[in-house]
This record gives sequence, C-alpha cells and structure tokens, in this order.
Amino acid sequence: MTILGPLLMAGLMIVPYYVSKLDKEQKVIDVLDETGIFYNLGSNETVKFNYMFTDIETAIKNFDQSKTTALLYIPKTSLIEPTNAILYYSDKQPGNTVTSYIEDKMKYIYENKKLLELYGIDKQKIDETKVSINISSENIKTGEKNIPIATTLLGLFAGFLVYLSIFMYGSQVMRGVIEEKTSRIVEIIVSSVKPFQLLLGKIVGIALVGLTQFLLWIVLTLSIVVVFQFTVGSKDGNIVKSEQAQFAQPSNTLVPENVHTQSVQDEDSEQVMTLMKNFGSYDYTLIISLFLFFFLFGYLLYAALFAAIGSAVDNEADTQQFMLPITIPLIMSFVLISPIIENPQGPIAFWLSIIPLTSPIVMMVRIPFGVPLYELLLSMGLLVLGFLACTWLAAKIYRTGILMYGKKISYKELWKWLKY
Repeated sequence: MTILGPLLMAGLMIVPYYVSKLDKEQKVIDVLDETGIFYNLGSNETVKFNYMFTDIETAIKNFDQSKTTALLYIPKTSLIEPTNAILYYSDKQPGNTVTSYIEDKMKYIYENKKLLELYGIDKQKIDETKVSINISSENIKTGEKNIPIATTLLGLFAGFLVYLSIFMYGSQVMRGVIEEKTSRIVEIIVSSVKPFQLLLGKIVGIALVGLTQFLLWIVLTLSIVVVFQFTVGSKDGNIVKSEQAQFAQPSNTLVPENVHTQSVQDEDSEQVMTLMKNFGSYDYTLIISLFLFFFLFGYLLYAALFAAIGSAVDNEADTQQFMLPITIPLIMSFVLISPIIENPQGPIAFWLSIIPLTSPIVMMVRIPFGVPLYELLLSMGLLVLGFLACTWLAAKIYRTGILMYGKKISYKELWKWLKY
C-alpha cells in the first residue's frame, strides 16, 4: 500500500479527467419550437440542436428514422405556463447535464423576453452589472487572514484525514496483538522483554510506519500529479487558448444567450482561481507540523486502547463489545465537525479540542480558522498526558490479557486487571 496508495490517490485525480474526455460524445437533439423564440439555444461539445419545422405527430413518427438522440417539443402553451409543458422525447433516459443545460438556456431566454416586454430591460445589461464578491476575514490583533470557503475545506480535509488514520493504524495494532496471542508467539517474546516494553514497541513501531507512509504518499502523489500536469497541461492549455481566441473574434451573430453563457463561465473560472489563490495563502509548514503532532499522539493514545482490547480477546469477532466505548469519542468528534466549523471559537469547539479523546480531530478542524496559542499548547499538553495515562492503563490490561486464553472477558474482569 505504500506504493499503491499514491497511485490510487493520484488516480482519483487523473482518471476522472480521462473519463470525462472519453465521454464527450455530442448528443444531437431535434427541436420543434411552436413559440418561435427558442431557435438560438446554442451548442457546446455535449449538445447540438437541430431545428425542425413540422408538426409534432410527424416529428414523433419520423423519430426512429432519424439519427438524433432526442426530440425537444416546445408547444405554444408553454408561453403561458412553461412548467411541465415542454416535453423531451427519447428512447433513453436523459442525463442530468443535458437537461440542466437546456433548462438553463430556456430559462434565460424566457426571463429576457419577459423583461423586454414588460419593462423594456435587456437581461444582458443586467448580467453585465453582476460582480463576484469573496469575503476574507482577518484577525484584528494578529493580522492573520482566513478565507471562509478555503478554510472550511482545509479543516474538513485535515479532520477527516486524522479520523481515518487513527482508525486505520489503530486497528493494525489490535489485529497484530490478536495474531501474536492466538499463535502463542507472545509467550516466547515476553520471556525476553517486559509486557509494557512489548506494548510500547508495537505502538511506536506502527506509528513510525504510519509517518513513513504519509510522507511517501505526499511526495509520490504530488510527483505523479505534477508530471501529469506537465505532460497534459500544455496540450489542454493550447486548446483553451485557441477557444478563447476564437470567442474573442468579433461576430455579428453574438446574442445575449451566448454572452450569458460566457459570463457564467468567466465567473466560475474567476471563483476557481480565487479559491486556488486562497489555498496558497496558508502556512502549510505550520499546518503539516501540527497535523503530524496530532496524528502521532492521537494515534498513540487510541493505539494503546486498541492494543488493550486485542490482548483481552481471543479473536477479532469478540472485540465488538469493547470497541464501541472507545470509538464513540472519535465518531462524535467527526459528526460534530459541521457545528464546529460554524462556530470554531465557541464553547463546544473549545472543550472538544481540549479533551484528549476528541482533540486530534477537532483541533485539526479549528487550526485553519486560527486558534489562540494558549489553547493550542493546552490541547497539545493534555493530549500527551492523555497518551501516557491511556498507555499506563492499557499496559495493566495488556500484561494480564496476552496470557489469558479460552475465557470470555467482561468489563468486570477488566476492572480486576486494572486493580492488580
């Protein structure tokens, strides 16, 4: 997985690109417009319109002989009540992209017609007045900037990554302990080292494996994506430039609908560029360093508990009754991400980022929004203390449990082991 992981993650970014290129079949749609105002729906690489001048019965009768994808029928009654009056005839279920494109274009033409007839206003002029506004926040004391959308996405991603990592590597520790116990190899190992040393060695060893895999995943994934961008990006860049140049040429047939489509595309592109610029404004050295700390100690805390569970049972099926109390704080912190993002400085966010069992996820969600230094240091200190306390408790269960066979363990039995 150290090698396959980056390939899979890079594939998640690259494969959709190629799939979208392969699925660029242009659908030809016959348009029968009885109103006479929709003969300029425009075309793109996905949809092309073929306008007909006949009656609906003849059009439906001749549909099988035509090589078109569908028949779009716009009756005269649609001028009075367009909702559900327009029909899309096809022998296949239409895709959402096609129907959304047609609906958006027709909606714009309808609105433009009403504005011209009722108020003498051209909708194109209204579109020209539209602007894109992005609000960024700045700390009045420190001067640190936060961008709401980018900060939210970054916090979600960091929190989810910590949540996934703790579960993934923590379960590896538990399965490893169960395997050593059932194969009786642990009886040989504890003859040479103390149970606490064995427990700590297993936890730290898998932690280093996790850190190594993370660093390799980051480096290899970025390398694959960068190479892909260099090899494919220049070609796509030339295509985009040629399309932009073609659009820039003056044309007397340019109509408001086309201007509307281009303005929407420009606005979307501007928003994407702004978002990418906002992502580049964060101190990623600090964020990655804090991520490694909270991942490491969050994992160490939960890995000790997972190891204690593994030592108390004889097979993985018996772990379910003990897993729920341990995983509830993890699941709760993940479920509460949304209210924490809504109010990252509120009391819920504060206390969940201080309690060691929930702080690894919640604090990583809050860090992009800006966290006071004293809260960050307090959370880090309590997380380290929580790890030491959980490891001490887990070791008391571990030293007894690894040599206990053939007995169904209950919480009462675990309590006895803790008091030995």
